[in-house]
Amino acid sequence: MSCFQVRTDLALEARESIGKAEEELRGITVEEYDREEIQVHITRVVISSKNGARAMNKPMGNYITLEAPAMQEADEDYHREISRELANQIRSILPGSDSEQSILVVGLGNRDVTADALGPGVVDNLFVTRHIVKEYGKAAYNKERMNMVSGIVPGVMAATGMEAAEIVKGVVEQTGPDLIIVVDALAARSTKRLNRTIQVTDTGIQPGSGVGNHRNALTKENLGVPVLAVGVPTVVDAATIVGDAIEKIKKEAAQPGQFIGTDSIRSMPELNNMYVTGKNIDEIIKRLSFTISEALNMALEL
Repeated sequence: MSCFQVRTDLALEARESIGKAEEELRGITVEEYDREEIQVHITRVVISSKNGARAMNKPMGNYITLEAPAMQEADEDYHREISRELANQIRSILPGSDSEQSILVVGLGNRDVTADALGPGVVDNLFVTRHIVKEYGKAAYNKERMNMVSGIVPGVMAATGMEAAEIVKGVVEQTGPDLIIVVDALAARSTKRLNRTIQVTDTGIQPGSGVGNHRNALTKENLGVPVLAVGVPTVVDAATIVGDAIEKIKKEAAQPGQFIGTDSIRSMPELNNMYVTGKNIDEIIKRLSFTISEALNMALEL
């Protein structure tokens, strides 16, 4: 039985598998700091060379990760603080953040699969303005400057028979947005980051890549306009869970050799296509959808 690569959508986790000497050599820079007042650890990974992109298996660009261990808790005040911080991070890589723009928010995922319903949930809570501004002007909101925000949930290919990228490309051709923001559920390699981490990147996204279900990418190269991606890891593969548990047992055991090794666990074929999420994922998705939509509403307000 051959081992398989544990999949992850997080650049932070891909970076952890590369030594610091290799980071400098390959054009990968990392900045980390804590926002202690809101209990958030922020990591900014910048891939600036083709060698770095190849080593990380990620496109060149900026990857910002917010790790908030308390993000699963039902604390509205805390989630509001997370929304503010996320809005600031989105603004930091938002092209033309000071100018009026037409912005399309795409909610990727499947409404019928709770762990994959983050994108649709965010669009449901989004403050969309394009239709009102086009019909009545900015005076309808008593503002002189504002972005035109629109949203779409393209669904999944099993239901529509079309790639999400094909649907989005058609909408882009008809509506001509200046910027696209894609929201999707991600896959993590570490259970401690499940539903506790938000990643923002200016490189776009390839739907389904974290679970080995590759679809056409939503990127500037494919769509013709800049694409930002926001995501939260909501699933982790079963082999990772078992492997993490075995590692913990081995560390605590007096005779660690009596337990099966992590590599053996991760080579079990029956675990390769099993992905696991939390038992209260419906509540978590509802809460995180609102948190991210609130952050987008803040970030896109002029």
